[in-house]
Amino acid sequence: MRRRRSVHEDFWALKDVSFEIPEASTFALVGDNGSGKSTLLKCMAKILYPNSGRIVTRGRVAALLEVGSGFHPELSGRDNVYLNGSILGMTKPEIDSKFDDIVGFSGVEQFIDQPVKNYSSGMYVRLGFSVAIHVDPEILLVDEVLAVGDAAFQEKCAAKFADFRREGRTVVVVSHSMPSLRTMADQAAWLAGGKLQAVGPAAGVLESYMDSTHDSTRLDEHGRTHWGSGELTVGRVEVFGRQGPGSPVVSGEDMTVRIHYDAHEPVENPVMGCAVESSDGTYLWASNTFDHGPRLGTVRGPGYIDCHADAVAFAPGSYVVVTSLTDSTTQHVYDQVRDSAKFSVESGEQRWWGGYMHTPSRWQAADVEAR
Repeated sequence: MRRRRSVHEDFWALKDVSFEIPEASTFALVGDNGSGKSTLLKCMAKILYPNSGRIVTRGRVAALLEVGSGFHPELSGRDNVYLNGSILGMTKPEIDSKFDDIVGFSGVEQFIDQPVKNYSSGMYVRLGFSVAIHVDPEILLVDEVLAVGDAAFQEKCAAKFADFRREGRTVVVVSHSMPSLRTMADQAAWLAGGKLQAVGPAAGVLESYMDSTHDSTRLDEHGRTHWGSGELTVGRVEVFGRQGPGSPVVSGEDMTVRIHYDAHEPVENPVMGCAVESSDGTYLWASNTFDHGPRLGTVRGPGYIDCHADAVAFAPGSYVVVTSLTDSTTQHVYDQVRDSAKFSVESGEQRWWGGYMHTPSRWQAADVEAR
């Protein structure tokens, strides 16, 4: 217009991204804001189309990208269920058959005939999520909607996702909640600047992504990743049973985590802590000197500190220790090592029936005749 030329610069939201998502798995997409996660999810949902390359899907796809998108504020909740359901690909007979389940799941039965403009934000989101979750897809695409509504509704959402996994459906999820992804995801892909950084088993990819979010990361001679300011650093970490260093950890018996450290300058009242995760990244247990003492005063040079845990309930299996050294407020990190030590737990005299924790139990039958 007016003999002016547009000035623009091409921006590649995604480039050279290629991977396969296994059927009947939960696949996580992680990365910083602007890395291309949501764009990729929209390409999978065929809302956007790539300039080159192709995306192949096998099965019915439903996308929970923006919960409540497609709602008309002047229409009632009932009308919006039909409107939104049709946008998501459901037929009227399908919506008719699922209407009571949709409304019941959302918890807005009392207000279903009121215009949604009068709904609270939580009610609006819950109804939108409920419609989308009942599309009954083989492939579900989820973008940052794992924590909608109140605590009770979040529990219902988590149970619904668990049902999807049991039914063998494929779920592709974008989220910044690492604990949720560690629990849910089987595989993961990490995007940065629109390019694929890593893809593979979720535990390793999520750990690599988390390490990348810290500016001051370094590898030690054992291949462990450290991050923190470095005035106080983690050395060797030992885990042993009640017989002392080198003895095995046995379920139901005492365990010791010995943290060797080195203060490169005097450090006042540091807080030393350790946590135990399962081999798949599930957070199981933690302890630190801030909560359980003692106050360490001024720490200089090398040394070590022991954390004793009585009668540990870990079931037989493999575990990982995460070690952290912080200042007295726990806000400033001197050093943190996610994989500071690995150890195994033996069953001893106890029998193991599965799960992460082994707590002694007993059964008592009621006296039927006495009743």
